[in-house]
Amino acid sequence: MTQSDQDPWLLTPGPLTTSIETKQAMLHDWGSRDATFIETNRRVLDRLIAIAGGAGSHVCVPVQGSGTFAVEATLGTMIARNDKALVLVNGAYGSRMVKILEYAGRPCVTLETPEDTPPGLDDLDAALKADAAITHVVAVYCETTSGIRNPIEDIARISADNGRALIIDAMSAFGALELDAKNVPFDAMMASSNKCLEGVPGMGYAILRRSALEQCKGNAHALSLDLYDQWMAMEGNGQWRFTPPTHVICAFDAALDQFDAEGGQEGRLQRYSANCKILIDGMRELGFETLLPDDLQAPIIVTFKMPADPAFDFQAFYDALGKRGYLIYPGKLTVAPSFRIGCIGHLGETEMRGALDAIRDTLGEMGVTSGNSGGAPAA
Repeated sequence: MTQSDQDPWLLTPGPLTTSIETKQAMLHDWGSRDATFIETNRRVLDRLIAIAGGAGSHVCVPVQGSGTFAVEATLGTMIARNDKALVLVNGAYGSRMVKILEYAGRPCVTLETPEDTPPGLDDLDAALKADAAITHVVAVYCETTSGIRNPIEDIARISADNGRALIIDAMSAFGALELDAKNVPFDAMMASSNKCLEGVPGMGYAILRRSALEQCKGNAHALSLDLYDQWMAMEGNGQWRFTPPTHVICAFDAALDQFDAEGGQEGRLQRYSANCKILIDGMRELGFETLLPDDLQAPIIVTFKMPADPAFDFQAFYDALGKRGYLIYPGKLTVAPSFRIGCIGHLGETEMRGALDAIRDTLGEMGVTSGNSGGAPAA
């Protein structure tokens, strides 16, 4: 893989480093009502449904904006005003969905665990049995606050056994972690163009069970976020109701070509898993400790505890890595001071080892002798 001298490598949860083929796909202009663009848009949506294993049962409805736009649109469309949601929270993105529901005036309760702890499955089952008013379970698949992989298959099973609909925030999971609607029953799944499918930012989308969406007319609390209305418009003429992100969609189409060429979800997971192992092994050699044990770690983004060495300063560390061409991510935890390094995007072994070399050199310049936080390491 190659990268221009001007662009840093993005070791973040999105936006991500993209390929030259994806970038080149944006070097054209399209009319939003033009037949060529309408066909491209339809092809992208059909491909997303296929990746989710939803052909025949689910539809894909896009929305302009970041992934959070798709989350808000989905929650407001699929959850009626007299419904009640149970939100599983173990990080910032679960908490954000609670805030969205509160803004939209949707009743909700939470089941919270610390950021390094998956939801308690027995607690989920008990909560659903104790409250018949709960209609929807809302969960994050990979919570990028920490990088934890939540047990979405078990969450889906318990929700289905209790007759509740499941809504999945799969932003940082879809395309890399397995998610097949035939095996994981869900009414809605949200993701965005600039995560594991390696497109560019600007479009979120929801993959929705058709039979559930058909019941959602009039639910939405905002015109621009009404996925039922957007779906009906596209069913009629294949067009977006309002100006679509044309360049984003055409870049996404090119990114999906590359996804297919890599072997789809299994191929993408294999590369990201290799990236993750290189990163964790290399950082542990430098003394750094991961927040999560390996069995909870998704190969998406890794949280490292902040070093105890008094010579370490995160902002100086971040800035020095940036000058070397690598951008990482600050921490978002309450349980421990931390920072994060992503494993996803158009990156491979060369870039991950290059990042480790940059980290090693930066620590040397700072006079940091070990990345150890002084706590017990995860393993």
